[in-house]
Amino acid sequence: MKLILCILTALSFFPSSSKNTEKVVPQKTVQRTIVKTQTAIDRDSIVAYAKNYLGTPYLYAGNDPKKGFDCSGFVSYVFKHFDVSLPRSSGSYKNLGTPVAPEDFKVGDILVFYGYKDKTVVGHLGIICEANGMQSKFIHSSSGKVKSVTITSLETEHYTKRFYKCINVL
Repeated sequence: MKLILCILTALSFFPSSSKNTEKVVPQKTVQRTIVKTQTAIDRDSIVAYAKNYLGTPYLYAGNDPKKGFDCSGFVSYVFKHFDVSLPRSSGSYKNLGTPVAPEDFKVGDILVFYGYKDKTVVGHLGIICEANGMQSKFIHSSSGKVKSVTITSLETEHYTKRFYKCINVL
C-alpha cells in the first residue's frame, strides 16, 4: 500500500508524455496518515480517564464505578485500563514503585499516605493530576466529608501530615 502511494505521488509530479497541448492540471496530493505507535502510556490520558469518575461514591473495598471505589480500588481500576496491574490494597504500596522527589513529581504518579489513625501503616492513595511538588493536586476516592472521587491539594494539612511518598509505576 505504501509503495503504491509513493508511486502515485511521484507520478503526479511528472507531466504526461503525450504531445497534447491541453493544460496539465495537477493531481490531488495523496494524503498519508501516519500512525504513531504508543510505546509509553500518556500520563495525561491516565488523568483524563480518572476524571471520568469524579463524583463516584466512596465504597469501602469498592472497585466498581457502578457501585463505588475505595482509594486503592480507584487507583488500581484506573491503571488497569492502561494495562498496568497494581495491588488492590493500599498497604501493598509501602514498598512498591520508584520513589520520586517532590521536584520531580509528574502527572500520573501515585501519592502514598499513612493512615490518619496509624502513622506507620499506609492508608490512602491518589493519582497526581496537577504536578507542582508539595503543592500538587491529586485525584482520589475520599472517605472524608466528600465521600466520593474528588480532587484535593496535597498542601492541605490533612494530607501533608500523612504524606509518605510519591511513586512512579510507569
